[in-house]
Amino acid sequence: MGQGNGVMELIPLVQASLGERERAAVAEVFAAERSAGQGLRAKELEAELTDRFGAGDAVVVSDCAAALQLALLGLGVEPGDEVIVADYGSPAPAHAVRHAGAVPVLADVRADTGTVDPWAVADLIGPRTVGVIAVDTVGLPADYTELGWVTDRHGLFLLEDAAGAAGASYKGREAGTLAPVACLSPHGHQGTARGQGGVLLTSDPGLGAAARNRSSSGIPSVLGRATAVGLADSDHGDIACDHRLSDIAAAILRVQLARTDELLRRRRLVAAHYAGLLADDELLSLPHVPQNRCHAWQSYVVTLDPGVDRAAVAADLRARGIGCGHGAWATHLLPVYEKTRHACPVSADLFQHNLALPMHAELTMSQVEQVAEALRTALRAHRRAHTVQTGRPGAALLGSDASPASSDFE
Repeated sequence: MGQGNGVMELIPLVQASLGERERAAVAEVFAAERSAGQGLRAKELEAELTDRFGAGDAVVVSDCAAALQLALLGLGVEPGDEVIVADYGSPAPAHAVRHAGAVPVLADVRADTGTVDPWAVADLIGPRTVGVIAVDTVGLPADYTELGWVTDRHGLFLLEDAAGAAGASYKGREAGTLAPVACLSPHGHQGTARGQGGVLLTSDPGLGAAARNRSSSGIPSVLGRATAVGLADSDHGDIACDHRLSDIAAAILRVQLARTDELLRRRRLVAAHYAGLLADDELLSLPHVPQNRCHAWQSYVVTLDPGVDRAAVAADLRARGIGCGHGAWATHLLPVYEKTRHACPVSADLFQHNLALPMHAELTMSQVEQVAEALRTALRAHRRAHTVQTGRPGAALLGSDASPASSDFE
């Protein structure tokens, strides 16, 4: 995997686990000469997801952003409504609210887990608030018991963004089942991957049917039209988009779904090895996982001491061919939200000091050890108290340290 700075990435930040079983599944689709959306494999995948998660319906679509948008429309979100969204994670939930014509209200997060703070949510509820989107941040579920108390008390919907949390759990319940509506993202950097895609899970079959109709331009599926007597017609009763998932992608994801436990087991071994190697380092903090939940380890994100120049550490790691990144974003610091910005100090602080290390099921223990050794060396080389700074040497590589928006919250 190449890098924009010309350095070959020898230990990539993310890597999909695809093999012969996935190739064989794609070959079967080619042999059947049906690779369009809403084909047989996509329908089979929806049935398997419905069964696995005990859902009323599962709708597979082109990406998780589309799943979030369809969920919000199905929940009745209208222009002018306000939806409270976890600030730290991906900006996709806030963007989905904007696409629905509503206003995202960004809630701060817990310092220990990076998941949305239920009490910050409660403080933001106003007369226009209709719901809450909780994010299972980089694979760790949020506090759904407390969030449920808040949303039930105020008559709000609760939507789980479980994009990177396949295989995670909260109080014994699997991510994707922690709210009446949930969205998953089998993207290339998640635990199960096949390039790009999204899943909407719902306890309400009516919401699922509406989402499926909106995701296919309001036109009945290819399979439905093929078995209809006469011409299958549609009244196009709603404004719709084409977010259908191809059978090629669905075939790969069916294999990956069966491998979820295997891939998660490998990621947990990687996380445990990182913890053993880095636990005694005073210049960083390890990810915190409360006892009542299991992490899916979409990413392995450490928090660097404020006295360390994170951008310079990132530059050193990448110079050695080791991938690294932000891990998650403080949405309120993005320029597109400048006009509605309010302080989320915990989220801003995490965004400024967190660093994502390589995390995927293809990592070897030797590679984990190489990452840990390189990180330790870089941390000590870039303690600001011991280094004469002549600019910020790695800012262009990692980004946020050089962001004017971030400086307002330092």
